[in-house]
Amino acid sequence: MSKVKQYTGNIDLILKSLPHLPGVYQFLNKNGEIIYIGKAKDLKKRVSSYFTKKHESGKIKVLTGKIADIQHILVESESDALLLENNLIKKYQPRYNVMLKDDKTFPWICIKNEDFPRIFSTRKIVKDGSVYFGPYTSAIMVKTILELIKQLYKIRTCNLKLTEKNIKRGNFRVCLEYHIGNCKAPCVGKQLKEEYESSIKEIKGILRGNISTVAKELKTVMIKLSEEQKYEEAQEVKERLQLIEKYKSKSTIVSRSVNNVDVFSIIEDDSYSYVNYLKVIEGAIVQSHSLEIKKKLEEKPEDILSLAITEIRQKLFSNSNVIIVPFNIDYSWPDTKVAVPKRGDKKRLLELSQRNVKYYMKDRQHKHQKINPKKHTDRVMQIAQKDLGLKQLPVHIECFDNSNIHGSVPVSACVVYRNARPSKNEYRHYNIKTVKGANDFASIEEVVFRRYKRLISEKKELPQLIIIDGGKGQLNSALKALSKLKIKGKIPVIGIAKKLEKIYLSEDPVPLYLDKTSETLKLIQQLRNEAHRFSISFHRKKRIKDHFKSDLYNISGLGIKTFQLLLAKFKSVENISNAKLADLQEVVGNAKAKAVFDYFNN
Repeated sequence: MSKVKQYTGNIDLILKSLPHLPGVYQFLNKNGEIIYIGKAKDLKKRVSSYFTKKHESGKIKVLTGKIADIQHILVESESDALLLENNLIKKYQPRYNVMLKDDKTFPWICIKNEDFPRIFSTRKIVKDGSVYFGPYTSAIMVKTILELIKQLYKIRTCNLKLTEKNIKRGNFRVCLEYHIGNCKAPCVGKQLKEEYESSIKEIKGILRGNISTVAKELKTVMIKLSEEQKYEEAQEVKERLQLIEKYKSKSTIVSRSVNNVDVFSIIEDDSYSYVNYLKVIEGAIVQSHSLEIKKKLEEKPEDILSLAITEIRQKLFSNSNVIIVPFNIDYSWPDTKVAVPKRGDKKRLLELSQRNVKYYMKDRQHKHQKINPKKHTDRVMQIAQKDLGLKQLPVHIECFDNSNIHGSVPVSACVVYRNARPSKNEYRHYNIKTVKGANDFASIEEVVFRRYKRLISEKKELPQLIIIDGGKGQLNSALKALSKLKIKGKIPVIGIAKKLEKIYLSEDPVPLYLDKTSETLKLIQQLRNEAHRFSISFHRKKRIKDHFKSDLYNISGLGIKTFQLLLAKFKSVENISNAKLADLQEVVGNAKAKAVFDYFNN
């Protein structure tokens, strides 16, 4: 049993970092032993329920009292979670789980290795060259698929040995299935082997998930039945079509075509590399482990991955002779093949590993941030300084955004971040005073000029970075304002255009494109989005204020929320003016209701 730990005992922190995604969770005791394995459609809700709900069962209370650590593996669907849970319980046999001792748990669809192959469901896998698809978590789904295949293709159901020799001898006679149109009687030579094998090839495509051809044919049948006004039959075909379009036969968690392989994937940020490992035995994932590696120099990903593969295989005693990786590695292990899959089941396993390692990186970053927030913010600011080529660490950042509707009620906003966090008491709203109509460039110039003219006059510190929500035109307008104040060049200014998230630098005509996962881009986007939110909220309040200016806004003691409540209830100012005092009191309370009533009635 593996004793490799992914967390270090802080259950509260683990629960906060769990995702709202399907997967499998493992509870470990203080010795690192797996004591319980479970599946979940939503990992966060399911695992948290063990610690937040009152449990009547004494066994659950004992279980939760022994949990010292939690690990989890992300999967694509709830069905995959069920299959993976089944695999892991069989391998580890945790103390608090029901024991699963055989493989007859889930049904498979078998295409038998024989002349004129039969297709049937089975819970027993025989290694005789037959092809198996599944496993399926629903026997009803298996039945539906087989019925659909039976309707679309005339596949035999008998167990006769249809060798070429037996058919030529005339050993067989046609049966009822032929007479009712369910079989083309290959037993007496009425269907050629080539035609039958063509059908089998198409069926394999369906079972592998290539259902577009079948779906197209079903749509044609449905439309034809509808045109013939056979609506009940058309509805039946429609239901089959909906089911087949939702059907996904290939499970990443169990794949009979992949046996005894190790799957590795890697992702990195500026400080760490993260590696995920999946162990596949007899077509089933039986183990997952993720590793965090602190980078000392500018190591290449392939060097770090080679080191991690060696470390993990030694620690977990892996003897697989096939290693699946995302890129070529200039390193080899004795009697072991390294593969970079481009398609198929191995590619799907690699994608699952990559999904897990991406979430693991996000989880570890979140954990580092919680444990040492200052270290996290320092790192984010250092990365931003490097990515944007700043001379100073951007401790103090300000971002500007405009808001108007066809030039009406033009406003602007400035948000302030300190140490990569919002400093909301320093946020500022601006009414545009010198600009008429919708002129975004002139509005930015006015607001930037007003903002820094005031900071200079009050002898307050200037930011280390200014962000403008907009492209090159808005950026040039901001630089023009700074030039008037004779501080152009003293403060770095950048613009972010929403289209393709282009970053425009003040002295560079060519936009900068940051990686979508870059922490610098995420920080800039946070500032941009916060400035937009703050600007829009001010614009909305101002519109409401202007709308009620003639009447309601003249009433002392009433704010925007009161206006909204009254309008939502009475629909118009006229209805509010005619309302009874008791009706007003039900909406805004006694004091405010009396103020409104007195205003309109005196």
